[in-house]
Amino acid sequence: PFLLVLDEVNVAVSMGLIGVDDVIELVKNRDETNIILTGRNAPHEFIELADLVTDMRKIKHPFDGGTEAREGLEY
Repeated sequence: PFLLVLDEVNVAVSMGLIGVDDVIELVKNRDETNIILTGRNAPHEFIELADLVTDMRKIKHPFDGGTEAREGLEY
């Protein structure tokens, strides 16, 4: 089996860059590939479809101290 990570795909969906149905189609039509969807505010359709859902929360982040987004990490 393979692993496909769609990093920040939930954000892309919320911004209208990709449709919920497009992601659902990809997930439903996968072979033995494991797919990880990341990002804030997952659509309820993704949560219903998922085998595992983890809710992470920020405790501390460099942005809190004024650090700007860093190439290679945040984008």
